[in-house]
Amino acid sequence: MHSLLDSNFRKISGALILLLFLVYLCYASLVFGVIDTNWQTAIDAFRQYDGSNEHIVIREVRIPRVLNALCVGFSLGLAGMLLQSLTRNPVADVELFGLNAGAALFVVFAVTFTGISSLTQFTWIAFFGAATAGLVVYVLGSLGRDGFTPVKLILAGAAITALSASIRHGMMVLNEKAADEVLFWLAGSVGGRKLEYLTAVLPYMLVAWVIAFLLARPLQTLMMGDDVAKGVGQRTVWVKIITGIALVLLAGSSVAVAGPIGFIGLVTPHFARYLVGLDTRWVLLYSGLLGSALLLIADIAARFVAMPSEVPIGVMTALIGIPFFIYVARKGWDAK
Repeated sequence: MHSLLDSNFRKISGALILLLFLVYLCYASLVFGVIDTNWQTAIDAFRQYDGSNEHIVIREVRIPRVLNALCVGFSLGLAGMLLQSLTRNPVADVELFGLNAGAALFVVFAVTFTGISSLTQFTWIAFFGAATAGLVVYVLGSLGRDGFTPVKLILAGAAITALSASIRHGMMVLNEKAADEVLFWLAGSVGGRKLEYLTAVLPYMLVAWVIAFLLARPLQTLMMGDDVAKGVGQRTVWVKIITGIALVLLAGSSVAVAGPIGFIGLVTPHFARYLVGLDTRWVLLYSGLLGSALLLIADIAARFVAMPSEVPIGVMTALIGIPFFIYVARKGWDAK
């Protein structure tokens, strides 16, 4: 009993430390960039707004940027944890499984052939694209005598991602105006996104967050195997369906706000498990918090790499995620 209390105390303390770290990152994101400011200027931008460049940048650019990074990062961290638990695959991620690619493909298709520019419509299109891609990957990964396997899911996800990218690039070549509208969005960024973009999808994110934490215990059981889960009375089909819905909401809303940002959901669950063990409830919480932190770090770094220009945040997360993916894949292969 005493050891259990100590373990919970360490996990709670770790979560509080992560929250404090997030507060610092939010501060850094507010004050650092092409226009450097300070904390007092950030406070004055709300208490004594004077219309100066610094105040405008903080209120109109950096506050939405911070909030977008927090929410999108949290959503992608949860999505990666859910997908890795559902598939029992350590390299599962919404980027590698084609969910981001599907959402992006449908958005580019809508811009190219219908001229849609409304974020509300983008949101539903992104949701539908993520759901379609996820369904196709699941079906392809379940074909054959041995049925659903992690390796086949990876291959199916890679195939759908490549196919979606090819079709997407073809459409952009045919319509240069559409290419101009979505090119920077496709690289992934939380910059240049108004706060209205986030508020339009925040209800779907909140619903998905609640569903994710309600799924913590069922997923803990499901990770022991379908036979064990069924043996204790779990309706595994419903758990998988509801998890799929949560994944579509998380991936679709994130893509609608920030474009297809990869590797956040791949990296954070591994660090979360290292910090808190295998308890799904804590791993979910830590994955979300670490996702927000990692996206904020990537966003801040993106401002300084090619200053005064800015590198898309998707490039920064790829620089972090690809080496980690190779490490995890090699480690899993060597373990076999």
